[in-house]
Amino acid sequence: MNKSEKFDDNLQELARFARVISHPARLAILQYLAEIKSCISGDISDYLPLSRTTVSQHLKELRDMGLIHGEIDGLKINYCLCSTDIVRFLEMFDAFFDKIKTSTVDCLPVDCNVGKNIPDKNSALKLKKTKYSITT
Repeated sequence: MNKSEKFDDNLQELARFARVISHPARLAILQYLAEIKSCISGDISDYLPLSRTTVSQHLKELRDMGLIHGEIDGLKINYCLCSTDIVRFLEMFDAFFDKIKTSTVDCLPVDCNVGKNIPDKNSALKLKKTKYSITT
């Protein structure tokens, strides 16, 4: 059993989705398919600054996740977005982050933009524990 299997199925699926969409090439493929509003036949690598082999690997990741599907048409493959699965994953993402956005955190202020989480000696004396709510 690997460590990720210790988490519930929902978190595992959300993590797989996040991993698949974490690459700019995959996002570009999804964006391209959404912009042309139809299936395309032919070579998506003509539209991306990547080799055919690399594009093929990214298409496989998107297919395996269920975000696109491809149907063989002779020597070409017609690729389409799988809107139903995309909507399902986006709803999972929204549900997960809605809980994060509305959570109340009891901690010291942190400068998230800089990534500092340990105040220096002088400022630590001036900080008080404060209750924060993340809102959008």
